[in-house]
Amino acid sequence: MGIEWRHWALPAAPLALALLAATGCESTPSARPKPAAAPSTSPARVCAEPSAGPAKAPAGAVTVDPEVVGDLAAKTRNSPPNTTFWLRPGRHRLEPDRYAQVVPKEGDSYLGAPGAVLDGRKTNQYAFGGTARNVTIGHLTVRGFVAPHDEGVVNHDSADGWVIEHAKIQYNSGAGLMAGAHQKVRASCLRGNGQYGMNAYKAGDSITGLVVEGNEIVGNNTDDWERRQPGCGCTGGVKFWAVDGADVRGNWVHDNRGAGLWADTNNNDFRIEDNVLEANDGAALIYEISYNAVIRGNTVRRNNWVEGRGSADRGDDFPYATIYLSEAGGEPRVRARTDKIEVYRNVLENNWNGITLWENADRFCNSPANTSSGDCTLLVKDEDRCAKPAIATAPLYADCRWKTQRVDIHGNRFVLDTSVVGCAQKCGRMAVLANYGTYPDWSPYRGDRVAEAIVRTQHNRWHDNVYRGPWEFVAHDPSRVLDSEQWRGAPYRQDAGSTFAPRAGG
Repeated sequence: MGIEWRHWALPAAPLALALLAATGCESTPSARPKPAAAPSTSPARVCAEPSAGPAKAPAGAVTVDPEVVGDLAAKTRNSPPNTTFWLRPGRHRLEPDRYAQVVPKEGDSYLGAPGAVLDGRKTNQYAFGGTARNVTIGHLTVRGFVAPHDEGVVNHDSADGWVIEHAKIQYNSGAGLMAGAHQKVRASCLRGNGQYGMNAYKAGDSITGLVVEGNEIVGNNTDDWERRQPGCGCTGGVKFWAVDGADVRGNWVHDNRGAGLWADTNNNDFRIEDNVLEANDGAALIYEISYNAVIRGNTVRRNNWVEGRGSADRGDDFPYATIYLSEAGGEPRVRARTDKIEVYRNVLENNWNGITLWENADRFCNSPANTSSGDCTLLVKDEDRCAKPAIATAPLYADCRWKTQRVDIHGNRFVLDTSVVGCAQKCGRMAVLANYGTYPDWSPYRGDRVAEAIVRTQHNRWHDNVYRGPWEFVAHDPSRVLDSEQWRGAPYRQDAGSTFAPRAGG
C-alpha cells in the first residue's frame, strides 16, 4: 500500500528530528521549519499541559502499586469485567518478557494518578492488548514499549469501543496506538513514537465511527521508516486504513517526519475540521484512493518544507502538495454524509505548494501498478472482474478505477511568502493532473484519457478563493504550468470568483 507517484519517485524521508525533550521538539536541520510553538487558537496543547488524573482512588477502584512488578496485569487477570483500576503515582512495570502485557476485560477502566507512568523499559512490546470491548484509558503515560513495525502499543489488537483520553503515549517503537471501531481518542499526547502516533488499521477493514479529537500529535516516525523501507507509505502522525466514518477535529498535528494525517486505501466519510496542521516534513494531509470527505476550517502552515524542497532540489517537477488528494473523490454510490470531497474555509500559509489533485492512470484494480495490491474499489468486490475485455466497457471501465472526481475547493485563503519558505520556484503551485497511461498493455486507460478526464469531465473545481503571493497552476500534466489568467481562462475555467494578489501581504 501507500502513495503512488507515477514515475516521480517518492522523496526520501529527511534526516530530521533529533527531537524529544520532555516538553517537545528540539534541534532540527536547517531544511526544516523550526518546531511549532503552540498556536493560541489550538485546543490541543496537551503534551506540555496535560490534564491531571485523580489524586485519590475513585470509589470501588482497585489500586495498583508501582513497586510491585506486574501488579497491573495480575490484578486485571484476577478482577471481573467492568473494573476500574487506579494506578498510583510512580513508574509501573510489567514482567520482563517481550510479550508481557495487560489484557483488559470488557468495560475495564485504567486511570492514572498524577505522575503515573507505565514503562515498557524497551523490553515489552505491548502495553494493552486483547479483544475486550469498551475499555477506557485515561490520565496515564505509556512509554518505552517496542512494538514491531506496523503494530501498536495501546489497543494492540484493535478492539472496538475503546476510549483513550488525557493520556500521553510517547517514545515507543511502532505505533503508539491502534484503533478499533467506535474508538475515541481525545485530549491525548501522541508524541515521538517510532512509526505512527496512531495506526488506524484493523484486519477485515472494519473500523467505523472513529473520533480523533483535541489531541497533540507531534514528532512521530522517529525511526524514519521511509528511509529504511523506501516507498513503504508507512509513516506519519496518523495513518488511516479503510476507515468508514471518522471525525478528526481540533487536533494540533505538528513536526512529524513525513505526513501529518494520511488516509490511505478505501477510507470513506471523513470530516477533517478545525485542526492546526503545521511544520510536518511532508504533506499536512494526504487523502488517497478514498472517498467522500469534508476538509474545512483547518489552519495549515509551514508544511512540506523538507519533502517538497527535496523533490525540487532533485529537479523533480511534480507538484508535491501540502494537501494531496490522490485517486480520491466524491462518489454518490458510497454512503456517507457527503457525496463529494469539499475543501473550504481553510487557511494555507507558507507551505511548500498548495493542493494537488492527482490520478495515476496505471493504478486500478487488478493492475500490477496498483501499490495497494489485493484491494479494489468500493464499487467492485472482486478485482478479478477488472480484466480484459470487460474492463474496457461500462460499468467496469469507470468502477475499476479510483477516480479523483467531484472535488470542490472554495472559500480558502492561500498565502505564500517565498522569503519565509526560502524558495525561488516550484513551491507555490496548485495542480490537477494525471500521468500518461502506459501499463499494463491491456489497460483501457493508456494515453492521456485519465489526464483529460481529471481536468475536464470529473467535476473538479476551484472557486471563490483568495490567493496572496506568486501562485502558479499545473493542469493536465507537470509540463503545463499556468499563470492565474490561463488557469481561469479556457479550457480550464478554474477559480471563478477568486481574487489574486502577487504579494503575500497584498
